[in-house]
Amino acid sequence: MFVDYVEIEIEAGHGGPGCVSFRHEKYVPKGGPDGGDGGKGGDVVAVADPNLKTLLDYRYKRRVTAENGDPGAGGLKTGRSGDDVRLRVPVGTLIKDLESGQLLFDMDTPNKEQVVAYGGRGGHGNTHYKSATNQTPRKAQDGQAGEHRRLALELKLLADVGLVGHPNAGKSTILATVSAARPKIADYPFTTLEPHLGIVRLREYKSCVMADIPGLIEGASHGRGLGHQFLKHIQRTRLIAYIIDINESDITGARETLRRELNEFDANLLMRPSLTIITKIDTRSESDLKDISLRLPSDYLYISAVAQRGMDTFLSAIEDQLDQFGDDRALS
Repeated sequence: MFVDYVEIEIEAGHGGPGCVSFRHEKYVPKGGPDGGDGGKGGDVVAVADPNLKTLLDYRYKRRVTAENGDPGAGGLKTGRSGDDVRLRVPVGTLIKDLESGQLLFDMDTPNKEQVVAYGGRGGHGNTHYKSATNQTPRKAQDGQAGEHRRLALELKLLADVGLVGHPNAGKSTILATVSAARPKIADYPFTTLEPHLGIVRLREYKSCVMADIPGLIEGASHGRGLGHQFLKHIQRTRLIAYIIDINESDITGARETLRRELNEFDANLLMRPSLTIITKIDTRSESDLKDISLRLPSDYLYISAVAQRGMDTFLSAIEDQLDQFGDDRALS
């Protein structure tokens, strides 16, 4: 199951209390205070794990708590620090504070680590309170409480190319053809119910990450259909590929519908480099294909993933666009 938004509660470990203790050694009169400090509480550390693709784990585990520090002991022994707990999230996860709505961290790099809640400091033992006027202090400090936060974890996929199109436009078939990804493919609408990522080899020693975004329909930016759940994943793509079925009654209108939905969700998306891909050309005759291409802009590409037609040109165009615009992915 693909889960891209969860709300969780985290609490770092509390510091251990300091110790009230006095030396009690044979033949050592008037032993002084020797209470040790409490141990530090464990931190909660977020880790961007490249092996994770979903926030599913936190759908069922809504509270994450680090270990408390141990109390101090006599003989100036400091208590053991509590173990840190690791909050493993997929690369591309935004960590936000639910109370303020502030973006705390963007886990956009594999293996990136950030402390999201600090453990409390251990309390001082009574040895810290010894003075010329108080040779036998009988007090120690409690440990500090660890930080407590309510967080929103929001996943936005990181991809070089985002395939955007109406249901049944052929996005999943394209991804399955050019990568090892195996999204569900069928001839009915909304076959794809979650985004899929695939590694696409452009040429030797060069590849890119391609995302199949579930089908958008008119009104998706306002909550219609399934696409509105996944529009945010397009925000992190470097290149948008509009995928349009050649059998659409109005190809130009279909493209404009897609652009309008992106614009209403985030106007910056229309400034992103893009390609327009006409798919399923194997379903039309050569004369039909020629007539259609004459009516459409000359920079449109025509492919058939099933028949393996035009795929090399498609991948070359992707490579050229990525090379031209570099790594300017918006990280909003």
